[in-house]
Parts: sequence; structure tokens; C-alpha cells
Amino acid sequence: MADITTLLDARYGSNTSTSGDSISEAANLTIKTLLEHKSARHFLPSPLVPVTLEILVAAAQSAATSSNLQTWSVVAVSDPERKDALATLSGDQDFIRQAPLFLIFCADLNRLTRVSQQHQQPAEGLEYIEMFLMASLDAALAAQNAAVAAESLGLGICYVGAVRNRAAELASLLHLPSRVVALFGMAVGKPDLTAGEEVKPRLPLDEVLHREVWDDNAGAQAEHVQAYDQTLDKFNNSQGREGVALWSQRSAQRVSTLERLSGRHVLRDVLRGRDFNLK
Repeated sequence: MADITTLLDARYGSNTSTSGDSISEAANLTIKTLLEHKSARHFLPSPLVPVTLEILVAAAQSAATSSNLQTWSVVAVSDPERKDALATLSGDQDFIRQAPLFLIFCADLNRLTRVSQQHQQPAEGLEYIEMFLMASLDAALAAQNAAVAAESLGLGICYVGAVRNRAAELASLLHLPSRVVALFGMAVGKPDLTAGEEVKPRLPLDEVLHREVWDDNAGAQAEHVQAYDQTLDKFNNSQGREGVALWSQRSAQRVSTLERLSGRHVLRDVLRGRDFNLK
């Protein structure tokens, strides 16, 4: 495992300005696991060790949850035919088929609906955006715990937002009940290290970190984005992806039209159809 200074340099694609002594004091295996994260899109056919799923879900349930309401659930899929169908609905990404396990994290207000009925409560709060936001945040926190746990075990993961591309069909495939909707997937398996996947640099720390108050300096932001364009372009070239659009260009294109949302522009209708009557 690389030392933490090397990992920070890889994460930002440049030499870190953090003090070497401070870095050494902060170093531990958890931080190194976090800094080594990279999406795995090539998996070996190796099956997971027994109880891996249960360990990952226990780690997920150890995440913080607002008011202890635990407004999320996860569907674990390992059946090849069902994974194939899920891959088809999720941008036809083949690594979903390769991975021995595909987790679909869901916002789950169904449980609280039934608990409210049991205690003869009106459950008016479940009809507001706040509760759907809470469920989405809870699911994301839980999933990140699972991701870190998986990577600490030597596994690779890849988040899949494309499960929202055809959300209504996916809900039908998984038999999701009322007030449950898939938010994102996570492919889990033994990564194929021969694929050459490396840590992808992120935006400069100074672009995302605001100290005390928001620093709305458009000039500094433009400099940060330009620097990142160059850093990521260099990274893409090193990965054999010459000619890929600069990050700023690709990002602007990604949000330019409804077509770029790949079917996700109808999510409001999907939510209403699944009894998320959000106000």
C-alpha cells in the first residue's frame, strides 16, 4: 500500500501542499483505503466469500441515520439472469453482469407507512420532500459505508446511477412495493487488476473547500477548473483515452439537454406513480 503522501498526490493529480509531518500523524489504514478508492469496471469471475453480503449490509447499517428512522433498504442481486436484466435497464453496462453481486440501494418510506398504519397515525410527514430527501441521504450514507467495507476486504465497487434511467421498469423487475424507489446501484466483486484502472484525480481541494463562509470568487474558480481540465486530460491520456473532452466541456454537455438525462427527467412522474406524493 502506498504512503499517504503518494495517495494524496494521486487524488489531486499534483503534489500536495500539506505538511509531511501532519500527513504522517494523520495516516491510518482507514484513510488510506478511502484515498485509494477507484471505480472498478472489470471484475474477476471469483465468487464472494460467504457472509460477505451480510458484513457489507451490517457496515451499511452502522452509518448515521436521521432520527434513527432508517428510511432505506437494499436489494442484493446475484442471479445471472436478473443481473443481465438489470444491466440492460441500467445503460447496458457489462460490468454489472460480470460482478458477482449487484446491490440496489432504495429510498424506503414503505416501512414507515406500515408502521404508521399499525399505530393508527396519519403519516402526513411522509408526503413531503423532506422525507424523500432524508431517505436518499440515509441510503447514500449507508452505501458509502458498504463501499469502504468492501474495499477494505480487497474488493472493488462501482456505483451505478443508471438504475434511474428506466426506474419504473426496474421497480417492476425487483417487485418494489409502494413508496420504495431505486436510487443507485453498486457492483461488488474481486477487481481485475490487469485492467489498469487507476485513481482518478478530483477537483482541487481549494475549489470544494470553503473556510468559514462561501468564497464566491469566480476568477479563482475559473483557474481551479482550468487546472483540473489539464490534470484530468493528462490522466485520461495516461489511461489510453486520448481525445476525451475536457472535464468542463463534458460536464456542461452532460446537463445541456433532456436527452442527456438518459430517461431520468421523468423521475417526478415515477415517484408519483409509486405513491411518493411529495409536497
